[in-house]
Amino acid sequence: MTQVDMTVQYNNHEYEQDEYMTQEDEWDRDMLLDPAWEKQQRKTFTAWCNSHLRKAGTQIENIEDDFRNGLKLMLLLEVISGERLPKPDRGKMRFHKIANVNKALDFIASKGVKLVSIGAEEIVDGNVKMTLGMIWTIILRFAIQDISVEETSAKEGLLLWCQRKTAPYRNVNVQNFHVSWKDGLAFCALIHRHRPDLIDYSKLNKDDPLGNLNLALEIAEKHLDIPKMLDAEDIVNTARPDEKAIMTYVSCYYHAFAGAQKTVSLSGISSVSALCAFSLLFQFSSPSSCSYAVIADIVNTPKPDERAIMTYVSCFYHAFAGAEQAETAANRICKVLGVNQENEKLMEEYERLASELLEWIRRTTPWLENRTAEKTMAAMQQKLEDFRDYRRKHKPPKVQEKCQLEINFNTLQTKLRISNRPAFMPSEGKMVSDIASAWQNLEQAEKGYEEWLLTEIRRLERLDHLAEKFRQKASIHDGWAHGKEQILSQRDYESASLTEVRALLRKHEAFESDLAAHQDRVEQIAAIAQELNELDYHAAASVNERCQKICDQWDKLGTLTQKRREALERAEKLLETIDQLYLEFAKRAAPFNNWMEGAMEDLQDMFIVHTVDEIQSLISAHEQFKATLPEADSERQAILGIHNEVQKIVQSYGVNLSQTNPYSTITPEEIRAKWDRVKHLVPQRDQALQEELARQHSNERLRRQFAAQANVIGPWIQNKMEEIAHSSIEMSGTLEDQMNQLKQYEHVIVSYKPNIDKLEGDHQLIQESLIFDNKHTNYTMEHIRVGWELLLTTIARTINEIETQILTRDAKGISQEQMNEFRASFNHFDRDDSGKLRPEEFKACLISLGHVGNDQQKKKGGMETDDFRACLISMGYDLGEVEFARIMTLVDPNGTGVVSFQSFIDFMTRETADTDTAEQVIASFRILAADKPYILVEELRRELPPEQAEYCITRMPSYTGPGKVPGALDYTSFSTALYGESDL
Repeated sequence: MTQVDMTVQYNNHEYEQDEYMTQEDEWDRDMLLDPAWEKQQRKTFTAWCNSHLRKAGTQIENIEDDFRNGLKLMLLLEVISGERLPKPDRGKMRFHKIANVNKALDFIASKGVKLVSIGAEEIVDGNVKMTLGMIWTIILRFAIQDISVEETSAKEGLLLWCQRKTAPYRNVNVQNFHVSWKDGLAFCALIHRHRPDLIDYSKLNKDDPLGNLNLALEIAEKHLDIPKMLDAEDIVNTARPDEKAIMTYVSCYYHAFAGAQKTVSLSGISSVSALCAFSLLFQFSSPSSCSYAVIADIVNTPKPDERAIMTYVSCFYHAFAGAEQAETAANRICKVLGVNQENEKLMEEYERLASELLEWIRRTTPWLENRTAEKTMAAMQQKLEDFRDYRRKHKPPKVQEKCQLEINFNTLQTKLRISNRPAFMPSEGKMVSDIASAWQNLEQAEKGYEEWLLTEIRRLERLDHLAEKFRQKASIHDGWAHGKEQILSQRDYESASLTEVRALLRKHEAFESDLAAHQDRVEQIAAIAQELNELDYHAAASVNERCQKICDQWDKLGTLTQKRREALERAEKLLETIDQLYLEFAKRAAPFNNWMEGAMEDLQDMFIVHTVDEIQSLISAHEQFKATLPEADSERQAILGIHNEVQKIVQSYGVNLSQTNPYSTITPEEIRAKWDRVKHLVPQRDQALQEELARQHSNERLRRQFAAQANVIGPWIQNKMEEIAHSSIEMSGTLEDQMNQLKQYEHVIVSYKPNIDKLEGDHQLIQESLIFDNKHTNYTMEHIRVGWELLLTTIARTINEIETQILTRDAKGISQEQMNEFRASFNHFDRDDSGKLRPEEFKACLISLGHVGNDQQKKKGGMETDDFRACLISMGYDLGEVEFARIMTLVDPNGTGVVSFQSFIDFMTRETADTDTAEQVIASFRILAADKPYILVEELRRELPPEQAEYCITRMPSYTGPGKVPGALDYTSFSTALYGESDL
């Protein structure tokens, strides 16, 4: 195929990027590409690049690798721009590649394209995502940005062009650059619209997307010189094809059909295929065209007359140019009519929404202005629920409609103003201000309705509360007054004794007190009834009837009460003397009886004591009680004497008395029985107290015995803990000397175990005796156990740390002086002697090991900012937040927030000890292989121990490089895999 020279012209002024270009420049670098999209972009972008690079006689195979040196990237930009770029650097070093890529990126930037976060280093490193982003930016600038249809640009222009070209075709509805192209019909429609001779669109089947896509891709590649950038299977099997890949491919159609005009030599047309072509041209030409040479003459002439051919072709040009002008004029009219239609729709929508909203306001406002009160709380609650339902369900959509109405109005006015159309004037009464006024009236009515509802509900709540309160108080009053008239009308005092009369009189006095107290309730009932009448309670009649009945009953009770009191006072005077004696007996018997019951409770009370002092206190109190017994016996005889005097009066005057004292339920027999019980319990209490005193003396001996041992063992454990800690901090001698010293400590500690066992035995006796405290010592058995276990754990852990340090020292080649320095630094910053460093202490410890800063700063464990930076430089660290966080993950992998000494030692040995590398191992293998790039099995077995030789043979891959021989092994891949730099 003959290459066609392409010339791309650019505007010299700075172009304004539309919204789509801005979005695409902001390449999404924080999210991973979908694997299917990445695959589609790789293929599409590679094909697009090759379609231009082939003009320069080259191509790319791997998009992220072939652009790494920048040479083909610069060549691609020269081809698509038609401009020369600066001379590239031909070196193969990394900085040469970066320089070339930067030249390409600078050229792109000089065209006004923003390259957000795309750097030359990422392209040189083969970053797939950044490379695809860069190519997409180039495609946008040089293939898509200059597409313009009806004052649109870039994505919108290309989409509008596709929609216009495919509009007449069935089953084609282009709305985007992804799912609208999955069935392949859109591609076929574009080809058929411009080259109907290539595709029979009527035979295409929408249910065969794979066949449609393959047909379009093959025809475009074969007849339109559009490379096959997409894969039909990927598009069909992807739920949402990659938009960038589709846009890139469709832009080729645009340039092929709408943007590219290729010049073709006219004098070289001949042969049978030309005959067919001219026949097709004549079919498309109109009958009114000028007379031209016969087709056979053109075919049979070795070199047809160029002027004749040019004259005929010019007719095609004018015919098609006129069609293009007609299409442009039609598009302009469609655009104007479309704007008018859209504006009319917005006007109609505004009128409809305004009418509906105003009608809703007209229907709703009277409902909100209705203030008809209900009689019951249930009815008012329903009104409130209806109002809440209105606020929750009915009003929010109308608020949204009002907002949408205002938005539509403003949008419509803006569109009319932009398109030079007159402003929209709604129908009378439907202006935004009219709607706002109606809405404000609605809001005012709503506010007043809500306030009225709440006021009415509070009033009904008050009425219901008062009515319920009236019913409760009336019911209580009825219950209290029930039977009171019958009781007050009795004449039981006429046959009663003096005691009975006095009791009746006292009972009557109590009733009078009750009656007086109930006066308030009756007054409250009347007041509540009055308030219910004032608040227009719906059941006020029944309330008034019941209130009147209660008041009449109350007056009658007052009269009966007065008459009964006068009768009882007359009967009282007849038996006053006997009554006085009964009263005196009751007054003195009750306290004495209470005293005896209390004494019996005290004498039988269970006591719980834990010390000798407590039991002595109980014994002292008991002795004081026994001293009061003679006085109590005298009171008992006086009380019984009153009872004997009453019996004498009854016998002498024949008074009719009841057999019991009306003022007291206590009988003389009860007093005698309880007194005998008290006298019997006293000696029993004496015996129990003496037995408890002996038991407490025994417990005290156990306390002193345990305390004597615990006060020795506790300090001993503490001293040993301090000695071990002190030994760990001092670091005197070598690690072996420290190990020997710790072993001696361990032997002494283990030999002390019998003392702990003896203390455990004494503690067992204390527990069996239920002794819970010991004032003679601050140590408990639990403290001793914890301290003993901690001591054993500490000595074991310390010995293990020394052993680990010895292993680390021997394995890593750390000197004793380095180990001492590490321990000294660690101990210095371990200010709480916990054996662990917090992150800030760990950082200060690293700084101290750098020996930077003055003495005062070292003592404080911190540095100023400049000194801190100097320290980091001197140690080779970059202890910024990121670097220090990395070190913390090494020394504190579990995220505990502290650094143990062993982790600290491991880190410092890694930083200070010599380590081998993959390069050193490769160099060693090269020596064994006599400078060959491979090594043989017999060489491994000859030079290495058998076990290591077999290990290498079983794991080393075969050598596949230049000069390979049978049995050759690749020691380079094996060595890099040992250090995680490659995979076997």
